[in-house]
Amino acid sequence: MNMSGLALQEYEFEKQFNENEAIRWMQENWKKSFLFSALYAAFIFGGRHLMNKRAKFELRKPLVLWSLTLAVFSIFGALRTGAYMVYILMTKGLKQSVCDQGFYIGPVSKFWAYAFVLSKAPELGDTMFIILRKQKLIFLHWYHHITVLLYSWYSYKDMVAGGGWFMTMNYGVHAVMYSYYALRAAGFRVSRKFAMFITLSQITQMLMGCVINYLVFYWMQQDQCYSHFQNIFWSSLMYLSYLVLFCHFFFEAYIGKMRKTAKAE
Repeated sequence: MNMSGLALQEYEFEKQFNENEAIRWMQENWKKSFLFSALYAAFIFGGRHLMNKRAKFELRKPLVLWSLTLAVFSIFGALRTGAYMVYILMTKGLKQSVCDQGFYIGPVSKFWAYAFVLSKAPELGDTMFIILRKQKLIFLHWYHHITVLLYSWYSYKDMVAGGGWFMTMNYGVHAVMYSYYALRAAGFRVSRKFAMFITLSQITQMLMGCVINYLVFYWMQQDQCYSHFQNIFWSSLMYLSYLVLFCHFFFEAYIGKMRKTAKAE
C-alpha cells in the first residue's frame, strides 16, 4: 500500500493478523456485547450502592497507568487508520472513503479495525474509577459506553460502509481525551480550554457521524455503498443522541459556568 508515493510500512503483527477469523468470530459472538453491557450496568448500580457508605479510593497511580495505556493505544490506532483513510481520500475520493469495505481487510487497517471494536469492552473500565473514587457519574458517560460497544460489535460483523470514518474519528478523539485524563490524573494542571477543545471535538465527531450516515444511505440507494437500513437507523439514532447530549454537556459544563462566574463578579 503506497501513500503519496511513500510505502506505508506494515508491522509484523499487522501482517499476521487473520481478519477472516476475526470477522467470523464476531459474527458468531457479537451478541455477547449485550451480556457485557448487562454486567456493566449491574456493576454501576451495585458498585454505587456498595460505595455509598465507604470511603473513596484514591487510585491515582492506577488511573494514570490506565489512561496512559488507552492514550497510547488510541494514538497508534489514529495514526494507522488515519494513514489508510488519507490514502483512500487522496487517491480515490470521498465516496470511496465512505463506501470502502477494504478498511476491514486492508493490510494495515484490518488489525486496528478489530482492535477498535474489541477495545470497547475493556474501555468500560473507565467507570470503575469513577465509582471507586466516588465521582459524579453522568448519564452521558455510561450511555455512551454501552451504545458504542453494542453498535461496534453489531456493525463489524457485517463490514458496513462508513466504518473507516467512524473508527478513525473515534481513535483520534480518544487519543487526545485519554492523554488529557492521564495528565490530570498525574497531577498536571491542564488549561480548561483543553477540556473545552475535547468536548468540541466530540461534538464535531457526532456531526460528522450524522453526515457519513446520510452519505451511506444516499449512495446505498445507488448500490454503491454496502449497508442495510437497520444499521443506518441505529447508527443515526446513536449519533443524533450523542450530538444532543454532548451539546447539552458543553453548555452545562462551560457556557453555564462561565455565565455564573460572570454574574458572581
